[in-house]
Amino acid sequence: MIKGYSRGRAEGNEASHRISERIAELGDWRGETLAHLRNLIQEADPEVLEEVKWMGTPVWSHEGGITTGETYKEVVKLTFFKGAALKDPAKLFNSSLAGGTRRAIDIREGERINEKAFKALVRAAVELNTSGGSKRAAPEKPAAARKLTGADKRAAARKPAAAKKKPLKRK
Repeated sequence: MIKGYSRGRAEGNEASHRISERIAELGDWRGETLAHLRNLIQEADPEVLEEVKWMGTPVWSHEGGITTGETYKEVVKLTFFKGAALKDPAKLFNSSLAGGTRRAIDIREGERINEKAFKALVRAAVELNTSGGSKRAAPEKPAAARKLTGADKRAAARKPAAAKKKPLKRK
């Protein structure tokens, strides 16, 4: 097992300790912000599992990944694994918006997050994980783009000739 990677809640203590160490190492607004977000995640889901992956990146999961907590020079970034499938009425997602699966929240020094909306996002991500959902449903293709089934072909053949419209010719 990779050091800091947790498979069960008891093993999560080591990862939790490493996340606390990382927050202390930062020692600036990024550490304070990450600590605050960590508390909000734990309030939103008391069953959350803390893990450390990808070169020390904090990860919160519950029957699947919820979010990462990355720190950069200018931002603290929370990347929601299935963010594209989550409703975000408060418009917290402000980064990685073009992706088909993930969405992220970038928080800069001095910025505050809508705590109620953030907790709702975390709970929605947990609900998505525990319900077995993965992605939002793909929009249905228009009939012209779909491959016709045998039933479609038979239905088209049954239409009376009068019901089929001919294009108008212009003079």
